[in-house]
Amino acid sequence: MSFASQHFKVSVAPMMDWTDRHCRWFHRRLSARALLYTEMVVADAIIHGDKDFLIAYNPEEHPVALQIGGSDPVKLAAASKIGEGFGYDEININIGCPSDRVQSGRFGACLMAEPDLVAACYSAMAEAVDVPVTVKCRLGIDDQNLDETLPDFIEKVSAAGASHFIIHARKAWLKGLSPKENRDVPPLDYGLVHAMKARYPHLEICLNGGIKTIAKAKAASAGLDGVMLGRAAYHNPWILTEIDKQFYEEAHFTESRENIVQDLIEYAKRKQDEDRSTKALIRHIMGLYAGQPGARLWRRTLSEGISSGEKPSDIIRLAAKVMAQLKLAA
Repeated sequence: MSFASQHFKVSVAPMMDWTDRHCRWFHRRLSARALLYTEMVVADAIIHGDKDFLIAYNPEEHPVALQIGGSDPVKLAAASKIGEGFGYDEININIGCPSDRVQSGRFGACLMAEPDLVAACYSAMAEAVDVPVTVKCRLGIDDQNLDETLPDFIEKVSAAGASHFIIHARKAWLKGLSPKENRDVPPLDYGLVHAMKARYPHLEICLNGGIKTIAKAKAASAGLDGVMLGRAAYHNPWILTEIDKQFYEEAHFTESRENIVQDLIEYAKRKQDEDRSTKALIRHIMGLYAGQPGARLWRRTLSEGISSGEKPSDIIRLAAKVMAQLKLAA
């Protein structure tokens, strides 16, 4: 099967405290084609908060999507318009996050029980902007009968104009499981996602959940319109270097980890004096050498650097020196 012949979309999931602008800049260095997502940002924060701090990004990140959380159509429309003004390529509504904090704000996965409200939210967002608006959701929640509730959700939201759904192929248990447990405990059901594509072939259906390798991504998403990588892309980011070749039939990624590290040092130097959040970059690159000799040493050096309070560029430079010495000694 040729993925490149389709309008197939490979993306990196929105992940709270992880996919900030520094993480996305790093991921973009590993894939030119992957669609990158922001962390979820609440509509009220976008409207009333420090917009530059919350949703500004590096121009190199394109294509990049803004994920918004909320359940008020008017506020979601206003936040979407602001996001479009910042130049985002896509606006996404979060109907999947299961945390207590999100539930108390009446958004995220709990909205799987309110498809009419989601439809109203989607309609307001889509009317407010010219860029695509997409939906990221779960299979369902709690004791829902998924064979009934998921089609009902898709039909009602698509009737409002939604044509692109990213489905995390697990239920969310809002009662009894923590957000962390909700990422692992509910069983995956890729078959139900494929059944939705068969039932609604005119819609774009993308698969998310439990994808740990590019080989699995290709196998699990065959016949769908896209695949979204989550924690695997964060903990082992080098897998992103396979995307452009495997899905878009472009040239093999030929740069070395050492070259990427030098770019990271230069990026940190440019950002660290004006943006205190640049220190988060150190966390985001912990997995750069995952599965390689010296991976533990790389992580330890970075971790110790964070504790020392050194500038991010100096921390990365020291870790690069340690890795170079290890290579010489081998």
